Amino acid sequence: MSDDDNARHPEPVSTERRRWPRISQDPLVEDEAGKITLLPLCFETESLPAPKQFLAWQEHMAVLLDTRLPDDVKLEDGFVAKQAVWDLGGLLFIQQTAPAFSYERSADAVRFSSVDHWQITFLRTGRTWTSVRGRVAQNEPGMIEIHSLGHPFSGRALATDSVSLIIPVDMFADRGGLTMASNNVVLGGHRAKLLIDHLSSVEANLDSFTHDDLPGVKARLQDMVFEAITPLVDRGGGNDQVSQIGLMTRARRFILSNLASPNLTPEALGRELAISRTRLYELFEMSGGVANYIRRRRLSAAHAMLADPSDNRKIAEVGLAIGFDSAANFSRAFTQQFGYSPSNIHKRASADHSRPDWKVVQNSKITFESLLRTLGLF
Repeated sequence: MSDDDNARHPEPVSTERRRWPRISQDPLVEDEAGKITLLPLCFETESLPAPKQFLAWQEHMAVLLDTRLPDDVKLEDGFVAKQAVWDLGGLLFIQQTAPAFSYERSADAVRFSSVDHWQITFLRTGRTWTSVRGRVAQNEPGMIEIHSLGHPFSGRALATDSVSLIIPVDMFADRGGLTMASNNVVLGGHRAKLLIDHLSSVEANLDSFTHDDLPGVKARLQDMVFEAITPLVDRGGGNDQVSQIGLMTRARRFILSNLASPNLTPEALGRELAISRTRLYELFEMSGGVANYIRRRRLSAAHAMLADPSDNRKIAEVGLAIGFDSAANFSRAFTQQFGYSPSNIHKRASADHSRPDWKVVQNSKITFESLLRTLGLF
């Protein structure tokens, strides 16, 4: 066709025909105005003189680990470490950078500690080697490491940049718990990558999360961790191990359901589980004994009551509610467990309902240790 023909017979113009008028749909965006975002608990040693840096780190980590420098490193060489701990409403998200060090959580430390959570770690840089009863798990970038803080371990780390979750064991109770076959294992493959990708996504949004976001964030992390770990570990583990896991899960549920009952005793727990006194004490041997375990759980519950601005009970009433016969005995036990008196936490909670974490962080009243001891009970 010639140019003259094209001019006389132009191509038809395509037109859009609609039955209804177009209505522009704006994207749905939540209004964040006025919402308070989360604050991390931050720790760093760089601002300290070099000889004091590792000592500060050692003290900070003492609730979890006994730490020591490599043999060829001296205190005077310095130890520049930093850590940010985010409380995600029942689990802790930890960002950490540290030089090389060795670590141990001894049998005695486990026995006298209420910290028996799961720790799940991935490394961006560095390597770690963790030993449990002679079995060594090596963690490196691209892998996920799981170990129990309720059992002894030791190891060493090169200079590392890491992200960890610390999750109370009771968080998985409704699913039967993570088996002890999950302890001190390193996972790889696509499941580990999915979990690492999700943790990285959570990390990228930490400073924009509000308290309203936490239930959803926590639930998704719980699902991702459970779905990543359980298909890869040996869930058989022998009948004895499965029996022990089931008993401990039932024991925890019974204790948490009866914290306020004066009849919550080792004898009552033994009857509930239908096991002998000897078997019961074997079950709680690594937790410092059943009576000590019940006492620690009661004190942690009392801490949660006192820190709740909506709970108007007086300190003495809280003590009675968890089975203490006098305010003095309750105060003494509380102070021994947490390092500060119940009147301190009660005053802080009632001082600022809008931002309970702000004054606490500013006054250094919330510590890494207090977060770990009360994890999952707020």
